Amino acid sequence: MTTRAIFFGSIGTLVETSELQRRAFNQAFSEAGLDWNWGVEEYQQLLIKSGGRERIQDFASQCGMDVDAQQLHQRKTEIFDMLMTKEALLLRPGVSRVISHALENNLLLAFVTSTSQANVAAVFVALGDQVKSSDFNFIGNDLMVSKSKPSPDIYQKALADLNLHAQECVAIEDTATSMSAALAAGIRCIGFPGAFAVADDFSGALHTTNHLSPDHLEDLHD
Repeated sequence: MTTRAIFFGSIGTLVETSELQRRAFNQAFSEAGLDWNWGVEEYQQLLIKSGGRERIQDFASQCGMDVDAQQLHQRKTEIFDMLMTKEALLLRPGVSRVISHALENNLLLAFVTSTSQANVAAVFVALGDQVKSSDFNFIGNDLMVSKSKPSPDIYQKALADLNLHAQECVAIEDTATSMSAALAAGIRCIGFPGAFAVADDFSGALHTTNHLSPDHLEDLHD
């Protein structure tokens, strides 16, 4: 079956934000009077659990504490969005070429994230004219589904909205956890590890690379 769509699955498949995310969590904790400070190695382990709100709730439970995970995560999102707009963010290696390839070859593009609408908007503001939201035929957010990745719900939503079969699509994901959501939806996947996910197991991927290229898509056109 011919490939008709490319699904970028997470913010981290467009831009490297791992360290900004970590800093935003820690600032939110500090503002809330919590003595939590997630170091790089600890944060990498916490990333095994997808969803920032769930990550906070699980960590609080491990510490035997009762916190407002929703409020903490909302503040973390505000800080993260502020940091993104202040930083000179660049698309990750090869992303621009793959997006151009899709547009030139009439492939559908989807941004299949289940993060907040505020995060999605901040990404496109931060990237400026490097990529436009209008380039995408589908843009996901956390209000579209009740379960975040590794649940395949957001991928299934994208497939339904775009009237696509899973076999017609290829997903690009930056963590093994998020990739498992694409695979659970029956979608082939290219592993594009983020800075904090280089040790993840991407063995289910068709390719694993740190530099995307249209060449990775060539053998997908049956």
